[in-house]
Amino acid sequence: MIKVNQQIVKISDLNNSSLTKEKADILKQMDAYREVYEYATFDQLDFDVSVKLQIIESSVLLRKSGARFATFARSRCNEKYWKRTDNGGFQLLPTVSPHQAIDDIFYNGHEYAFECATAVIIIFYKAVLNNIGKANFNRLFADLYLHDWQYDEDLELHGYKGSDYLPGDCAYFKNPDYNPDTPQWKGENTIVLDETLYFGHGIGITTRERIIEVLNLKRKDDAKQSAYLSDEIVRLHTAHLSYFAVRYEPVVWYDRNSAIISTIGSITYVA
Repeated sequence: MIKVNQQIVKISDLNNSSLTKEKADILKQMDAYREVYEYATFDQLDFDVSVKLQIIESSVLLRKSGARFATFARSRCNEKYWKRTDNGGFQLLPTVSPHQAIDDIFYNGHEYAFECATAVIIIFYKAVLNNIGKANFNRLFADLYLHDWQYDEDLELHGYKGSDYLPGDCAYFKNPDYNPDTPQWKGENTIVLDETLYFGHGIGITTRERIIEVLNLKRKDDAKQSAYLSDEIVRLHTAHLSYFAVRYEPVVWYDRNSAIISTIGSITYVA
């Protein structure tokens, strides 16, 4: 269920001519869940769906970038943009713009190696960058540091338990009987691409069944429990970031009984 300004939005009433198929598909999936997704304006809703689509695109780009999977002990980065810290993290160099450093991971992926949690954070940063532009991104994320689940407070991530997996979410596959000699395979952080496909850094773009199959190959000898998709979801919340959106036209999504409801910034207009 979707609510805008505390009012339930019916997908059938949306002005489909102004929506891409990709946005419409995500909205239909949100509408089908019992969970309530609330937004102050249609502008915020549009921005949130746009970010979800960019998370998907950024996942595909990272897959194609040449960046490799590695443990923290073996992580690598491009030293023109980052300083590798003793714990395997990447600290932005003070002479480098944040947007340049994030983009370099996707353009020169062969220079990088990191584990799956860091990959998720990188993907989230890239999606936000593509939606708010370079200047706003540099202002909000001036001192980037990449390591595991560490991230800037302006990248607002919410973790919770649920089953309403949406495109752009991080879904976690658990491997309870993992081999203690390879603790990096105790689970896999993935990005949900659609209802059937996931991206896991080190595994690639594939199905739920294939990810479970790969993790099961990484179990201890006396393993009894299969890996599985957990109910742990991490979702990027975008309400505050929507105020920095790069937008050239108002969102016009709603057309009911000849009344067109549009949103520009924080103001909703009815005509």
